[in-house]
Amino acid sequence: MTFVILEHALLSVKVGEREEFETAFALATDIISAAPGFRNLTLSRALDRDDGYLLLVEWDRLEDHTEGFRGSEEYERWRDLLHHFYDPMPVVEHYATVLTAGPAA
Repeated sequence: MTFVILEHALLSVKVGEREEFETAFALATDIISAAPGFRNLTLSRALDRDDGYLLLVEWDRLEDHTEGFRGSEEYERWRDLLHHFYDPMPVVEHYATVLTAGPAA
């Protein structure tokens, strides 16, 4: 089984800017998806509050995100597109898979 690094961020988007944020995020996916070591991204909207999103990004290695993407010129474009929507700025954490399970047979 191949394990990946899972980036997790809870995003709080400024009130009234949800549509603009989602449009900008759709553009930003082209930026991050071209980064070396990028595997997959899921952005989910909270059902319990209007300003909440969950961002999950899969990377081959932690350094692909922390050094590669964040140290790139492309990250500057990502930041310019998205960071002004957040209040407060999100805490980003990284996880390594310990266990997985599927439906019982």
